[in-house]
Amino acid sequence: MPIMAVLPCCSPSDAHGSISFDSCPFFFPGPFMSDIITRFAPSPTGYLHIGGARTALFNWLFARANDGKFLLRVEDTDRARSTSEATQAILDGMAWLGLDHDDEVYYQSKNAARHAQIAHSLLQSGGAYRCYMTPDEVTAEREAAREEGRLFCSPWREKEADDAPENKPCVIRLKAPREGETVIDDQVQGTVTFANTALDDLILLRADGTPTYMLAVVVDDHDMCVSHVIRGDDHLVNAARQCLIYQALNWPAPIFAHIPLIHGPDGKKLSKRHGALGVEAYRDMGYLPEAMRNYLVRLGWAHGDMEIASTEELITVFSLAGINKAPARLDFDKMASINAHYLHRADNDRLAGLALDYMKGVKNWPINTAAEQRVRGAMEIIKKRAKTISDLAEQSYFLVRQRPIPLSGKTAKPLKGDAMPRLARLREVLQSQSDWQIEALDKGLKDFAETEEVGFGKVGQPLRAALSGGAPAPDLGTTCALLGKEETLARLNDALAANIA
Repeated sequence: MPIMAVLPCCSPSDAHGSISFDSCPFFFPGPFMSDIITRFAPSPTGYLHIGGARTALFNWLFARANDGKFLLRVEDTDRARSTSEATQAILDGMAWLGLDHDDEVYYQSKNAARHAQIAHSLLQSGGAYRCYMTPDEVTAEREAAREEGRLFCSPWREKEADDAPENKPCVIRLKAPREGETVIDDQVQGTVTFANTALDDLILLRADGTPTYMLAVVVDDHDMCVSHVIRGDDHLVNAARQCLIYQALNWPAPIFAHIPLIHGPDGKKLSKRHGALGVEAYRDMGYLPEAMRNYLVRLGWAHGDMEIASTEELITVFSLAGINKAPARLDFDKMASINAHYLHRADNDRLAGLALDYMKGVKNWPINTAAEQRVRGAMEIIKKRAKTISDLAEQSYFLVRQRPIPLSGKTAKPLKGDAMPRLARLREVLQSQSDWQIEALDKGLKDFAETEEVGFGKVGQPLRAALSGGAPAPDLGTTCALLGKEETLARLNDALAANIA
């Protein structure tokens, strides 16, 4: 008989059959009940990579778009590989992306007793059985089944309990149906059918009494009253196996939506060389969280010709129907372009703080109070030249360079010929300049070049060397204005005192 994924009712009277909310110690009803409950369930064995971040975002958006709840479950049952550092990295990544979750964080390992209880209830109902096969016997049977083109089958499937050996370790296996089909009515992939002859008796409880992933996920999703399971399409087969557990327990299955994975720019499976990094790496590279949310949602989802949309706008239009079946490709140019859009419109004080944090923390540049004030005052102009916070820091370097600024080396060429005498005359002109606005400074510099009867480059090159030492900087009038009169004259005095001819 086909198993169809149906929306579970979240009413305490019928959502869990004979199991009440009181018997589900990790169910979080929160301040309200909702028809839509999604969850993000990462394993804390590493960072929150970009694919996981997109999965979390889709779940978060769907819940928020439907006035539902978004839950966070840390699937830490693999005690050998799960670490507190990885858990914290996931929590930090979620917080940076702005994906707030409802209720407390759920740790799967704390529910092990509940998982075992359900496995033993299946034993009592006949939906599972004890298997006493040794690892060597399992390996031999799997090889024989492969050679004969049949399904793995434990000899203990049909044996009576009286036949069980004493004091011998055993696992508990699901007694999966041997006939019929399991049908997943997936919201992204469409109707997907699995022959039950291809789904073997999976282990529910290991010999040491610990639950397997398959059992734990089903029990936790049920107890948390998850209505929609939105995850990568590499879990599609898992959905079929999990539906068999739901059927054996007589529990309604959630609605499934299996989203395509993210590929690299070359269309191949995403790897570290493509940018399969933790979200903290993108944060450290200078991307803004609102830009990352906008970029990630467009990796596999569309709404008309919408490219740029605020998170508030996305919440109003997001639906599972907009998710594509085809894998999305990572595009760093597009990511930078979207980030530039948000950066150019961001609050200047916020950007200055992020840029200064980058300068101090990543670049380790010593920055005094006066330099910090110059950076804060320059944001409206400097941000138009940048795409990321790291760009913003590099474009602001001329504002924070420590004096005296070298006039030779990798970033600056020595001043020769009549450059220094002309620079001395320019200093006097600038010192007498009363209007220190960009327009007035631009005019003053051009007038000086005309007075000197030289091209502007003869004036601009030595002035730029003195003011920035070869570091990126805007037009010279703008550079002088952003540095301020006192700092501009001080840097000119340093250059002249160096007496480089």
